[in-house]
Amino acid sequence: SPEDEAGHFENEEQHWVTLTDGYWLAETTCTQALWETVMGENPSKIKGRSKPVDSVSWDDAQKFLDAINEISKQGLEFVLPTEAQWEYVCRAGTSTAFNLGSSITSDQVNFGDHAAKGVYREETVEAKSFEPNAWGFYQMHGNVYEWCNDWYDQYEAVDQINPEGPEFGDDRVLRGGGWIDDARRCRSAFRFRVCAISA
Repeated sequence: SPEDEAGHFENEEQHWVTLTDGYWLAETTCTQALWETVMGENPSKIKGRSKPVDSVSWDDAQKFLDAINEISKQGLEFVLPTEAQWEYVCRAGTSTAFNLGSSITSDQVNFGDHAAKGVYREETVEAKSFEPNAWGFYQMHGNVYEWCNDWYDQYEAVDQINPEGPEFGDDRVLRGGGWIDDARRCRSAFRFRVCAISA
């Protein structure tokens, strides 16, 4: 994000990224129904078949991807997106703090900004509860954090082509913010880090 963007964090250094390889991304986060179909169980704390699966580590997500790749007949290899791929889809051609503009409301995003006027839902909502972005992707802001494939590190503020993040690290990257977060943490550029391994 640019330094003058409201809510900017220092780990969001703005730089040009070029993506040269095509890729597919699901239009919603993984629902509990899909997770349960593939894995045979539902680890989510906030239940609802059409709600996104929650309470899964990066390693859990890898096990899910291994399992869905084993049973898929699509001829594709399912993987988590890189940070660059995720942000490109989230922004959908925009350069504002959100793909919806410079601010958000609870009519557009499920987030927990208690200072904002609107509804604080106190839990996740169904994966298609709000209008999609301009490219047809749902809830890239708020609801649940989304794992990326990258290890977390500071960006190098130089032009990059198909960046995949550092080769190793301690934490993995999540993007998008969640139902409990304020608007600042739901911006397109916000980067969150957490230990990848299950407790």
